[in-house]
Amino acid sequence: MRDNARLTEGRHLDAGVGRQDVVKWRCKWKLEKFHGDDTSPAATPFEVIEREGNLLMYGGVGALWHRLIGGTTVAAFDAANARIGVGDSTATADAVQTDLQGANKLRKGMDATYPLHTDGTGATAVPLSFRSTFSTAEANFAWAEWGIFNAAAGGRMLNRKVENLGTKTSAASWVFTVQLSLV
Repeated sequence: MRDNARLTEGRHLDAGVGRQDVVKWRCKWKLEKFHGDDTSPAATPFEVIEREGNLLMYGGVGALWHRLIGGTTVAAFDAANARIGVGDSTATADAVQTDLQGANKLRKGMDATYPLHTDGTGATAVPLSFRSTFSTAEANFAWAEWGIFNAAAGGRMLNRKVENLGTKTSAASWVFTVQLSLV
C-alpha cells in the first residue's frame, strides 16, 4: 500500500513515502607505535595505522539505549569504566559477541581526559573519542582484534574489529585512539 498526498498549485508533498532518516555508525581509528615508553607529544611514532570501520555489537547497542533513557544497571562508557581491549584472535566479528575471542587479550583503561566529547546541537557531528596507551610491559602479543568495553572484565562490548595490526613487544608502546560518530 502506498500513501500519496498532493498539494494544489502544482506542489507535491511526500507523505513519508520513500524518505528515510539515514544515520550511519562511523568509526575512525588510529594506532601509533613508539619505541620504548616515550609517547609524549614530542616523540615520533615509528609506524601509524589509520583506518575506518568496525562492527557495532548488539550488547553495545543495548547499553547505549539503556543509558539514553536514564538506566543505571549497565555501566557507562565513561572515564571510570571505558576500556580499549586488544586480542590475538582472527575469528570473524559477529554482532552477538560479548568479548574479544583471543587467548591473549587485555583491556586497558583510558588515558587522562578520555573519553572526550564536546556537546553541541550543530549540524556537524562531534565524535566521541577513546584513547588508551599500552606500555612496554602490556599486551605483548600479536594484535588481531580490538574493541571498546565498559568494564575491566565482563560488562558490554560496544564494537569489535578484526585486523592484523602487528605483534607488540616489550620494546614498544602503542597508543590506540578510536573516534565514534553518527553521521
